[in-house]
Amino acid sequence: MGAIGRTHWATAERNGRTMDKGVSRREFLITAGAGALVTTQAFGRARSRAEEEGFPKPRRLRIHVVYEGADVGGWPGPKFPAADEIARFQRHLEDIEDDLSDVRFVGGQHVKSAQEAANLAPEVSRADGLLVFTLNFGDGSRVRPLVDTGVPTAIILYPFSGHHWMYYSQWQAAGDKVLALPTSDPGEIGRAVRLLRVPGLMRRSRVIAVGAPRGTESACAADQVKERFGTEVLPIDNQRVIEAHGAVDPEAAEAEAESYWLSKAKEIREPKREDIVSSARLYLAIKDMMIQGDAQAVTSSHCMGAPAKCCLAFSKLNDLGFVGACEGDMDSTLTMMIFGYAFGLPGFITDPLFDLARNAVIHAHCTSTTRLDGPEGGRAPFRIRTQCETEQGVALEVEMREGQKITCAKLAGLDTMLISTGEITDIPDYDDRGCRTQILTEVRDARAMFHNWGGGVLPQDMMTLLHRVIFYGDRMQDMRDLAPLMGLKLVEEC
Repeated sequence: MGAIGRTHWATAERNGRTMDKGVSRREFLITAGAGALVTTQAFGRARSRAEEEGFPKPRRLRIHVVYEGADVGGWPGPKFPAADEIARFQRHLEDIEDDLSDVRFVGGQHVKSAQEAANLAPEVSRADGLLVFTLNFGDGSRVRPLVDTGVPTAIILYPFSGHHWMYYSQWQAAGDKVLALPTSDPGEIGRAVRLLRVPGLMRRSRVIAVGAPRGTESACAADQVKERFGTEVLPIDNQRVIEAHGAVDPEAAEAEAESYWLSKAKEIREPKREDIVSSARLYLAIKDMMIQGDAQAVTSSHCMGAPAKCCLAFSKLNDLGFVGACEGDMDSTLTMMIFGYAFGLPGFITDPLFDLARNAVIHAHCTSTTRLDGPEGGRAPFRIRTQCETEQGVALEVEMREGQKITCAKLAGLDTMLISTGEITDIPDYDDRGCRTQILTEVRDARAMFHNWGGGVLPQDMMTLLHRVIFYGDRMQDMRDLAPLMGLKLVEEC
């Protein structure tokens, strides 16, 4: 093993702990490595924060682990110790088994031939994902029967494990749900698994859609969303929300408003206390509906109407690691779910506009999550305001972080993800115009983005063409890796 490899793997082993368990059909939990560990831990803890609010603990996904390769072989060498290599990978899986609360690793078989792989394929097909470790030389035939199950597959190739990567990259290009990572960094295992979880989590998710959904035609069709992602859409009438709002204990609403909003706001400018309490009451009503419906997301085309504006309710849901999406926007709802599952981060739906003089896009809306770093991050400073267009109700003005790199994304029609990156360079204050929460983001080429807006894949409907979702961090490479696992095409708007 070369010096770089020894450094990566030895450091991880020194920092870990070995657990005395059997190999076959065991439970593993995954390491995320130094670079990804914070995000992974935050996602796991986010669920306990949600559980404190009364949300149920999520069911765990089943990720099947397979080690493929001969016991010995001419490459990487005739004395190659396959058993030692397997043990090394197992230790890295075991070291941080508590960091992902929603994953259960099963399997652990050592597959030595294409026939063994074919025999194992029916068992693999029942899993939510497949994690393959390539041990030594081959032509891909030991992996092909497993990939043919259609289960999203991540393949780890340590340097000098063989030349399989030539086939894997072709499989990926041909549309197989394969992420191949040739790497000497054990932290990439954790990153791969974090992405590998996403399709399974989407299949187990439910979205409450209040009123008529809005967005692209396919995103608004519950049967197509179910077929494409496995996500179930639960349509309800806003009258049910009004009734649920009225049934909330007034004292509970007062306590919720005081503890999460009134006592934490930097300033309360226009709204009256009773309006803020009503918004807190709406959160409690929606929370109960989500718990009863086992839902992970909600969107409403009535979010600016009765019984109260949804700004505070959706903000807190996003703070907790769920999704509350404005204006019935199903494309943005699904985008927020995908990014949330992949990175443990909430999104900020925005109405963008351009400032070519500053090579920038201004993003603005009247609500935002206050925990932009994830549920375990701190809350950004915020003011409680009215909604700008009506000067009524309760909305939020959240102060985001200058200098923060961001990703701007939007799912378009269930098969394409529009994406770009930028950096927050200013918090503008167009207080006499536009929405309450505002950020100015410098982009690579604002003029080119202006002319390429929508990438030719969005309809001319105002909201659908306009809305984008902002997430903290540059997630471009991660999304390039996630896209094949979900069968998505990425279109860079700039």
